[in-house]
Amino acid sequence: MTSADLLVDAFGRIREIVHRAVDGLTPDQLAYRVDPDANSIGWLVWHLTRIQDDHIADAAQVEQVWHADGWADRFGLPFDRSATGYGHSSTEVAAVRVDSSSLLTDYHDAVHDRTIAYVEGLTDADLPRIVDESWDPPVSLGVRLVSVVGDAFEHSGQAAYVRGLIERRRPGG
Repeated sequence: MTSADLLVDAFGRIREIVHRAVDGLTPDQLAYRVDPDANSIGWLVWHLTRIQDDHIADAAQVEQVWHADGWADRFGLPFDRSATGYGHSSTEVAAVRVDSSSLLTDYHDAVHDRTIAYVEGLTDADLPRIVDESWDPPVSLGVRLVSVVGDAFEHSGQAAYVRGLIERRRPGG
């Protein structure tokens, strides 16, 4: 197994978790928050996908799927088009409302496809390349990819947990 194979597997598992967490939910369920300051499934999946899109596009030196394929317009969120959710306030989290679960999964799938196309072509020699000098120490491609995978697993797991809470609520409760 190569590093590229490992990354393809990790991103494929993230995609599976995203679909299990989102598929079939209503807009109200996607917007459900456990408490007034908690993250919703819609926000969690939008955010993890925006981060993956942003970071992979930057590493690959290509335009983000969000911009190139019109996803920003389809979502119609009340933020700057470059927003990824990083540092969002509770009010901004609440503003992420989506019309359907398929909007989230279709965007995630588009980003997933771009991600896989990129990471399949990587070799171990590519991973030490510095992709972000704004940190001390500077961030290598390998560290950036592990960061994206870790963030996506964390947020997709949170979304799956919230889905479980939604499914276990009593009717009218």
